Amino acid sequence: MKYLKPIFRRIVNPFKRVKIYIKHKAGWLDKPKIIPYRGYGNKSEVFIEGMVIEDKGLSKPKDKHKFWHNLLATIKRFSSDEIAGVNVCAVFLGETQVCKTDELGFFSFHFNINNKLNQIKYNKWYTVDFELMDNVIENQGTIVAKGEVRIISPTSQRIIISDIDDTVLVSHSTQTMKKLRLMLFKNALTRHAFKGITEFFKALSKGEDHSSDISFFYVSSSEWNLYDLLVDFFYTNDLPKGVFLLRKLEYSIYKFWKSGGGSHQHKYDKIKRILKLFPDQKVILIGDSGQKDPWIYSDIALEYPGRIETIYIREIRSRSLFQQEQNIFEKLQHIKTEYLEFESAFAALEHAKIKGFVSSGCEN
Repeated sequence: MKYLKPIFRRIVNPFKRVKIYIKHKAGWLDKPKIIPYRGYGNKSEVFIEGMVIEDKGLSKPKDKHKFWHNLLATIKRFSSDEIAGVNVCAVFLGETQVCKTDELGFFSFHFNINNKLNQIKYNKWYTVDFELMDNVIENQGTIVAKGEVRIISPTSQRIIISDIDDTVLVSHSTQTMKKLRLMLFKNALTRHAFKGITEFFKALSKGEDHSSDISFFYVSSSEWNLYDLLVDFFYTNDLPKGVFLLRKLEYSIYKFWKSGGGSHQHKYDKIKRILKLFPDQKVILIGDSGQKDPWIYSDIALEYPGRIETIYIREIRSRSLFQQEQNIFEKLQHIKTEYLEFESAFAALEHAKIKGFVSSGCEN
């Protein structure tokens, strides 16, 4: 019971307190696991987040997995208990920090790197070492993990910020039953990217001279519980490696089907944070018309005139932003932000060639 005291102090939800207590007394509380999420930074500061959760033994996906393997993996993603109130140590470029996890098991580190500029090569991925400092169960052993941080050069051409669901990954976010079937019965190897999206993103990552190293941020209303699936999916589909900025789980396991929904305010806030952290970079925003992307992206472009080069929107709904909000379209034209709705990613790629975002010699 002594191991649970710091956890109980951080848990406000009485149901969750009872659940953790029962699992501990019954010996069902699994070994903890550190899950670091990819971090990011500029020439002055670096941010990296992660979670401490029960290790449910989530295995890597296989294309021959039966539907019940995928169903079990989804249940594990949304049912693992977060470990609150434990200390996590992070070491980055020789500097050590300690952070206590919040009620949802999240930790967040902020490193100042002004005095380490001679150790940095921009637009590279750097390793962060993590260790859990507290015992959660008996005979726990050492719990460690390695994370990654992308440090972006102030002279980089631009940053690409993209939505995920129904922009890159076929998700059927606006059709509940189809979305549920994909979540329950498919995995990272059997779910599909939209045709042409890999070619479009890879061309953007190389820039106009075919040798640039453009940084990608993937900002989504999906929850962090899906992080492993998204990492595997992007790797499998040869999409540019980037930083994922997802959302904390607001619902219980019984409402996991609401994943990706909500007000999408977090998406607006995360994009604004990127713009503030990288004030010298132009930005391309990529999304879809299934939910709120056209309005969120337009509001941001108008709030930061001159920063957003182009807004690319994959068409899902029949009525476009042009038809519904003509005045917004005119305002975007006034601040020289291009707005393009496309059915095929190849059409977006052709537009990017014309604008000089990618090499004109890039093949479709």
